[in-house]
Amino acid sequence: MAIGDPGGYWVVRFLFQRGLALIYLLAFLVAATQFRALAGEDGLLPIDQYVRRRSFRERPSLFYLWPDDRLIAATAWLGVGLSALALLGVPGWLPQPFVLPAAVVLWALLWVLYLSFVNAGQTFYGFGWESMLLETGFLAIFLGAGETAAPALIVWLLRWVLFRNMFGAGLIKLRGDDCWRDLTCMDSHYETQPMPNPLSWFAHHLPDRFHRVEVLGNHVVELAVPFLYFAPQPFAALAGVATVGFQGWLMLTGNFSWLNALTIVLAFSTFSDGVLASVFPVGAPATTPLPLPMLVAVVLVTLLVLALSVRPARNILSTDQLMNTAFDPLHLVNTYGAFGSITKRRFQVVIEGTTADDPDEDDWEAYEFKGQPVAVDERPPQWAPYHLRLDWQLWFAAMSPSPRRHPWFLRLLEQLLDGDEGAHGLLACNPFPDDPPTQVRAIRYQYQFTTPEGRAATGQWWTRERVGTYVRPVSSDEVRDAGVGRRRRFG
Repeated sequence: MAIGDPGGYWVVRFLFQRGLALIYLLAFLVAATQFRALAGEDGLLPIDQYVRRRSFRERPSLFYLWPDDRLIAATAWLGVGLSALALLGVPGWLPQPFVLPAAVVLWALLWVLYLSFVNAGQTFYGFGWESMLLETGFLAIFLGAGETAAPALIVWLLRWVLFRNMFGAGLIKLRGDDCWRDLTCMDSHYETQPMPNPLSWFAHHLPDRFHRVEVLGNHVVELAVPFLYFAPQPFAALAGVATVGFQGWLMLTGNFSWLNALTIVLAFSTFSDGVLASVFPVGAPATTPLPLPMLVAVVLVTLLVLALSVRPARNILSTDQLMNTAFDPLHLVNTYGAFGSITKRRFQVVIEGTTADDPDEDDWEAYEFKGQPVAVDERPPQWAPYHLRLDWQLWFAAMSPSPRRHPWFLRLLEQLLDGDEGAHGLLACNPFPDDPPTQVRAIRYQYQFTTPEGRAATGQWWTRERVGTYVRPVSSDEVRDAGVGRRRRFG
């Protein structure tokens, strides 16, 4: 199909842009409500650490030049506003000569602003879906708008992103945990995944035979179906439908931020207006060819992406395949993959505080997290596609018997002891609303889903067993001194 084939992907572009705008809206809302507490001036990983340890060339960001909480807040809410404009299709409301330039500027601003958060967010923004949103958002700048035809080359580059996402995930599984090869990974995944949702308990208790079929189906959808993204219609569209269904199941049974939603949006690129019109009562308006400057930009971007794809392609084929890695500071072409190994046991870190001078076990009160389980009788919540960044890092932290590799954890304890409002905003509740605790501690537990019989008898979703002390009881001065010691050794 020619680069500017009139009307070939106009409806596809409409669906894709609205879906991407919605994900951008969520991403900027997360930044507006969480970034300052996580990586702002007084965050768990203060932004000055990013400025000291990185160069602008390595991790370009507006916040490198102006590491200020006020700018962070303004940028996040500006991103929310621009995302809403994109979701409503506001550039299309302008007189026709201004539609395409306005759309290009709008999508470019969204990409630049979100790049600033990802590159300055440190550990809390180190997820594969951040790079995937940036890579997808960059290509969206060149999709056109209004009466101009959607460039087929950009649509095919979106399929290339989708291919690397799915096929990379499939290969990392085969090369990783043995349970993917013997079809047993789903026996424990629903229970041990980062953040179970309301249906995870039920999915966990499905028959073993169903779990075997699940893993086999996973291999088919991630290893075979992606090659059909580049096939003629209707085979490409059928591959897209299989991908949407697969991602929908993952959304129903887990909280994976906007990873699944963004993959579904990318899967729209496997459709064509002709295929959609044969199923739904939709039709594209008459379109005009791309203006020459836009056509030149599309060709140059295609050549750039092809050149930058060499290293990610080599990585996919390598036996030392990396997951979720950006190969350039702008996150233009990346490698993806998830759950190359499956944890077989679920560990949780529970933070507790007390105001007693000489506390016994009854004097400790637990802080509740928004997404991670603490109370065993609380049903797992649904948060995705919204992203709880602290809760995700708590899942990683609990895998280790101490916070040695997670310096933000001691900072969190310090802020809870100080009654910091930003830290409290990251949690579900503050058990000390009047005065902060005088001591805090962190206990490590192993959590397991209850059996159907156990839940029927007790109403509980989880059972838990204490397996160790993550952080002994500490006061504000003690945890602050410990943090200074860590910064001297590692900072």
